Amino acid sequence: MRRLSCLAVAIAAAIMPPAAPAIAQSGAYSAEGFRAYLPALRAQALAAGVSRATIDRIFPGLSFSARTIELDQAQPGGTAGSPAIPPFAPYQQRHVTPDLIARGASRYVANRAQLTDIARRYGVTPSVLVAIWGHETSYGAVTGNFDLLDSLASLAYEGRRRQLFADEFIATLKLIDRGIPRSQLKGSWAGATGYPQFLPSVYLRLAVDWDRNGRADIWGSQADALASIANYLSNAGWKPNVPWGVRASVPFNLDRASLATRLVSPRCGRVHQRHTRWLTIGEWRALGVIPQGSARLGDRELASLIEPDGRGAPAYLLTTNYRAILDYNCSNFYALSVGLLADAVER
Repeated sequence: MRRLSCLAVAIAAAIMPPAAPAIAQSGAYSAEGFRAYLPALRAQALAAGVSRATIDRIFPGLSFSARTIELDQAQPGGTAGSPAIPPFAPYQQRHVTPDLIARGASRYVANRAQLTDIARRYGVTPSVLVAIWGHETSYGAVTGNFDLLDSLASLAYEGRRRQLFADEFIATLKLIDRGIPRSQLKGSWAGATGYPQFLPSVYLRLAVDWDRNGRADIWGSQADALASIANYLSNAGWKPNVPWGVRASVPFNLDRASLATRLVSPRCGRVHQRHTRWLTIGEWRALGVIPQGSARLGDRELASLIEPDGRGAPAYLLTTNYRAILDYNCSNFYALSVGLLADAVER
């Protein structure tokens, strides 16, 4: 199974785990302990407004997923210090492949009219929508086969990020209340589902019924999935008619220390610390940092600089739209590869 889903990473990173009950702290995870925890989860679901009919139907059939706990325990975090940042180039080679570019370009052309309409409605660059779809699920080919309810209930029982996963479990019950069958609610072990790999709570907030058939079908409708991604990015502050960023040439002797950001991000701080402070494109040009390629960035547009592999390696000027991609997944490598895949798909 692939990595922890994009939105699960972003949200989990934003929330400090509450203290877990003794059964979770002891590491004695078991089917018996899971069953003992379920009444508390059931009470939360009732208090959150899930129908009693759904609760009575679902809870007796819930199963403890030891595999989910194993995968969660294998995630990085919880230790002092931070590991060295690996180079971006190998990640780019794995996630911006000729195959992903070719298949993305094919879908971009095939869905051009629909993508144009979605872009007109939400203001988001169409190729970025295709790139996120490709990065998340290989254009719908790999969406995950974990039962969301079993996995999320097991993660809530584990207790490392109890309230996060209890809330997502309850959101999944609300999807069933809306008529979505449990058989469709499959996804990553961390609860992300569908072509865009939305968490259930994100589906409730932002999923779009673009084809107007009565349900936002992010599992089977390309149109609904792409429009839902667009709605997410628009909600995250996407600025129309501005590229995500652009490759830049940087003088080797640029005074990088003077450009260090003084902002402290309330979420994913280490990700944002890798960016410089904001300057206009005109100010960057005056420092000898020159945008490359065909992307249009006016001299008054604000951008920050990132050099993911250090001096002498490819560097990028990043706009506010890059930050919207980071909202989808708080990883510079993810956001950069989405932007580069989008550029390649559109060529």
